[in-house]
Amino acid sequence: AKQLRAILRRLGPSSTPTHSWQWLAEQTLPANYGPARALHPVAEAKQLVCAQHDRYGRPVWLHPSAAKAWRAMRFAAQQKNIDLDPISGFRSFGYQNQIIANKLRKGQTLADIFTVSTAPGFSEHHSGLAIDFASGPGEVLTEAFASTAAFAWLQINAARFGFEMSFPAGNRHGVCYEPWHWCFRGKIRQPRYF
Repeated sequence: AKQLRAILRRLGPSSTPTHSWQWLAEQTLPANYGPARALHPVAEAKQLVCAQHDRYGRPVWLHPSAAKAWRAMRFAAQQKNIDLDPISGFRSFGYQNQIIANKLRKGQTLADIFTVSTAPGFSEHHSGLAIDFASGPGEVLTEAFASTAAFAWLQINAARFGFEMSFPAGNRHGVCYEPWHWCFRGKIRQPRYF
């Protein structure tokens, strides 16, 4: 935990709120958690915009560059009658902490939790660059998304807009296959009219 505190300290005080330190102090997170999973600390985004609202009416907050790329990608998908429904964008350290705490209260172990969630301080959602998608009326955030037309379209087209799937099957991070989780990594490579 000392090593993690040092890493988070380097991110600066605005990126390491008290609840993040408290979480690290209360949990038995292995000191080599990040290096062992090839995960790096992620600072909370300082700029966010509402990219749109999700199916539940909640705002989906993204970094401005990711929001711009998302809007261009959404427009291109709509032109092909593809339904891309964002479910989650930015998550603070506190929100990620709460997700983990809720799972612990339900009796899950940290080892099990970390196969489906990253520790506070390491989630791409902190950056405001990650989006979780759904498509259609089915359950959200399940591997069933991999059998949708939306996922097939993303596999072919997402890179043109700077998005990449973070956790493919058998990924080196020890996180389960998450076909719904995509992260903005670069510039839009589309004509301006998109």
